[in-house]
Amino acid sequence: MRVLWRKETATVADVTDTLRESSGRTRVHYSTVQTMLRILEAKGYVTHDKAGRAFTYRALVDQAQARRRALRHLVARLFDNSPSQLVLNVLEDQKIDPEELERLKTLIKAAE
Repeated sequence: MRVLWRKETATVADVTDTLRESSGRTRVHYSTVQTMLRILEAKGYVTHDKAGRAFTYRALVDQAQARRRALRHLVARLFDNSPSQLVLNVLEDQKIDPEELERLKTLIKAAE
């Protein structure tokens, strides 16, 4: 998704090449990227246009939308649809910088 957000449109080969360059890994396989793009398309995250023999993919959702969808899925699957359980788990499990904790408190107060 990051590649599509950055490039706006890309073929499977474009995404594969970009992932190889950015990760430093040589083992990014075309077929794996192709499968992931098909899954993302089935889930409504991307779409494609046919350009000759290649498909050109583009994102249908922006980063904020993708994060919200993923978070809703996570809360539903792992936290029994309880956002507070997610937050409590993060607070108990992570060391949070005092400044970040104050920022969270301010956000919670503003949401009340």
